[in-house]
Amino acid sequence: MNTKRVAIDDALAFRWKALAWALDQQAHQHGFVAFLNNNKIAYPNDPFPNRLFVGAKRVVSFSDTDTFQELYKAHTEQPGFLVGYLGYDLKNELETLGSRNPNRLGLPNAYFVEPEWVIDFEEDGIIVWGGNDSDSLIEAIKLTGFQKEYVDKTAQRTSKNVQCRVTPEEYQANVRRIQQHIRAGDVYELNYCIEFFVEQVLLDPLTVYRALNERSPMPFSSLLKLGDQYSIGASPERFLKKQGPKILSQPIKGTIRRGRNAEEDVILREQLIHSEKERAENLMIVDLVRNDLARSAQTGSVQVDELFGIYGFQQVYQMISTVSATLRDTVTWADAIRHAFPMGSMTGAPKIRSMELIDELEVSRRGLYSGAIGFITPDGDFDFSVVIRTLLYDAQRQYASFSVGSAITYDAIPEQEWEECLLKARAIREVVESYLHAKRT
Repeated sequence: MNTKRVAIDDALAFRWKALAWALDQQAHQHGFVAFLNNNKIAYPNDPFPNRLFVGAKRVVSFSDTDTFQELYKAHTEQPGFLVGYLGYDLKNELETLGSRNPNRLGLPNAYFVEPEWVIDFEEDGIIVWGGNDSDSLIEAIKLTGFQKEYVDKTAQRTSKNVQCRVTPEEYQANVRRIQQHIRAGDVYELNYCIEFFVEQVLLDPLTVYRALNERSPMPFSSLLKLGDQYSIGASPERFLKKQGPKILSQPIKGTIRRGRNAEEDVILREQLIHSEKERAENLMIVDLVRNDLARSAQTGSVQVDELFGIYGFQQVYQMISTVSATLRDTVTWADAIRHAFPMGSMTGAPKIRSMELIDELEVSRRGLYSGAIGFITPDGDFDFSVVIRTLLYDAQRQYASFSVGSAITYDAIPEQEWEECLLKARAIREVVESYLHAKRT
């Protein structure tokens, strides 16, 4: 790829112009767009880069038999940037598992492209990776309309509200069923998720993404476009990162809301720090992740760099731990992903039995949710986030969906777990309903 660095006066405004340009189907037909945004949030081992991938020089072909090996082969035969996602249901390739619920969004289990253009956004400029005509690309972006307060004047507003696919009573009954499995020794902890959705709606993905990003800025914020399908994400969680021979994973378990004032904020933070329940949940998943990384690691290299770290975001505090390891020479980067997938914080412990129970108890197929979004560099390094706090939207089917979940343990209180799900759903729910109910100007 050719590279070119260009100084930009207003780098933030240019970033939004570039995304608007990439998504503008009237100007061109870019079937694929991936936008990564760290929102200048400090995060251990660095968050996502601020980066835009546009277009598809090639789309990686998958046969749904060995996705990870096919991804590795595509990269090895033609090294370059690859960007896309790994859906949760790839678990069925890794273990003797199934997915009984319908694929309502119709997304494939995995999708990766080698992009036509890669744009890295810096404080005072950009770096463009791609073809020979980067000057024309930059000029086209500069000419794209941009409003700091973006208003979509074409969408049809409705009085529709977001619905949950399970009732509070059904949810709490399933929590009690999970606790029966815990008492029976089937699992120690299980991440039980529920879907929120709205049908027959027209959304403008850029407007919704910008509203969500303002409402809930996150270090692994992302927007993906695959034709008429979109992933609009505000994830706080890293799945797996590789840099040279080092890999690391950062599971999140433990959530509490932010306070209404500084004094309450301090109290809630301390409450999360000292919560025996949240620390137990986090520790169980840390042990699971350590085992996952050990499958790829040099003997004795797996270590817990940080345990029970507390990090504040705009809406919540999260308990985040960091586990790292050094890859064995005989293990490929694709094997490292395979051995850790899906993220342990989204399954439970032990992992395989947890995934069996998830498919038995949940009424929605997870699909992209609780999978991973990210990129692979030409050198074979990578960074992937966990797909949580993410709205999935199919413009052709006019269907929007997002899921949330919580870790169910022996001493979980069903009513409190339901409230935690509502807390995690609040940002996306309010953004979508605000959009749907807004008066057209």
